[in-house]
Amino acid sequence: IDVEFIDVWKNKSAGDEYGLRVIPTQIFFDADGKEVFRHEGFFSREDILAKWKELGVNTTPARK
Repeated sequence: IDVEFIDVWKNKSAGDEYGLRVIPTQIFFDADGKEVFRHEGFFSREDILAKWKELGVNTTPARK
């Protein structure tokens, strides 16, 4: 998983690039860069992890 935070107050063009209407917006992309899920508004940690699991992402921390 690669998580990227974009501050649209500092990078206003990113909002247009991603078609943002609401802050915050979470957009999940597959390995090919295709958007597979979009959520506008608050999205809790638990909801994010559940969505990742639903999309087939292994959310179990790697052992050290």
